Amino acid sequence: MPKKKKELKPATVLKDYWRDNGQFADLFNAVLFDGESVIHPDELEEEDTDESIVTEHKEYARTVEAFRDNIKIQKISSVSGVQFVLLGLEHQEHIHYAMPMRIMGYDYSAYKKQYDRNARRYKSSEGMDKDEYLSRMKRADRFTPVITVLIYYGEKPWDGALSLHGILDIPERMKPYVNDYRITLVEAGKSRLKLNNMNNVDFFSLLEIMNNKEKPLAETRETAIAYARGHKVERSVMMAVMSAASCNIDYNILKQGGETDMWTIFEETKREGREEGLIEGREEGLIEGKKEMIFTMLEAGYACEEVARISGMTESEIRKMEKESEYC
Repeated sequence: MPKKKKELKPATVLKDYWRDNGQFADLFNAVLFDGESVIHPDELEEEDTDESIVTEHKEYARTVEAFRDNIKIQKISSVSGVQFVLLGLEHQEHIHYAMPMRIMGYDYSAYKKQYDRNARRYKSSEGMDKDEYLSRMKRADRFTPVITVLIYYGEKPWDGALSLHGILDIPERMKPYVNDYRITLVEAGKSRLKLNNMNNVDFFSLLEIMNNKEKPLAETRETAIAYARGHKVERSVMMAVMSAASCNIDYNILKQGGETDMWTIFEETKREGREEGLIEGREEGLIEGKKEMIFTMLEAGYACEEVARISGMTESEIRKMEKESEYC
């Protein structure tokens, strides 16, 4: 009995790659501080990615489910003690035009979780004034700030909004009074980040090579293989790169260690993706034109066999179309 293919899930591979504190810290330093080493790997701890919350109203309560891709807490030693910052990382393969709202939702959930945890400490009004007790929060209470970075891995340039204002139709005179919420976006294929971690350098460099649609696939493949050989790219990085490039990775091939096999997976998957893109644009018009021709022939009384022969489709396909059309 043949062994079942062990296909790796791209989303899980990427989450696992960014779980590494060194790679995670390096990315945030590059995005937030232009490569300066402000966030240190030993300051980071893994946090629960479940940001689901319960929202309560006067007459009902409902749950809001939200799950982060990666989130870590940074613990910074300071003169006054320890300061905390929550760092969230979201992965996106396709453009999402409501992304500012989604990121706002993730961040709100993180704050709401903190508020709920804090409020549970105040079971009585002892030591609190009336406003504090009603708020379930003391005047001096403070929450941990949340910073979210979005990595977009797609080939198509991001053309979505980068802030909440970008998806709102705001009357000009009202604009100053409508709160905005911006997202921090990294386009993986053209990031130009100042990275210090070599795995990250290889990760983003290879993605830039792969996302270059101006070159033939054969040339892209050779450039990628040459880079991987020359820089001795680690297997974990290559797995993450192929996951980000939406390649279906068969682990039975991957574990053999042959880089040619690994890049063949990339080449085949990329070719399928590019051909699908071309076919979508080309066939959309062709299919509509062919349908119109078939319906015209059916209306004119042509036999199903004749329509199939002329159109190049099978008789079963024509009969199906005939049943769906107004001519049957």
